[in-house]
Amino acid sequence: MSDPLLLVVEDDRNLAKLVGYNLEKAGYKCLFSENGEDAFDQLSRRSFDLVLLDVMLPGIDGFEVCRKIRQHQIYKDIPIIMLTAKGEEID
Repeated sequence: MSDPLLLVVEDDRNLAKLVGYNLEKAGYKCLFSENGEDAFDQLSRRSFDLVLLDVMLPGIDGFEVCRKIRQHQIYKDIPIIMLTAKGEEID
């Protein structure tokens, strides 16, 4: 059985590398996108087991990316974990 494939959507390259390093050490394979448009391009080319999605992205924000994934017939069942640096409830 192959390693689960995750799409990490994070515009901070250092944070994406850190997340990817730890996930790969745990047995996951990761591909990376820095924005929502690229994330949809990646989704159209591969079958992912999970999407790790930053809330604050350039262009289309993570909430809108999540909505579009959920509305898409092919991608709607892919689990999504939202990542955020926001710490306040109001955020």
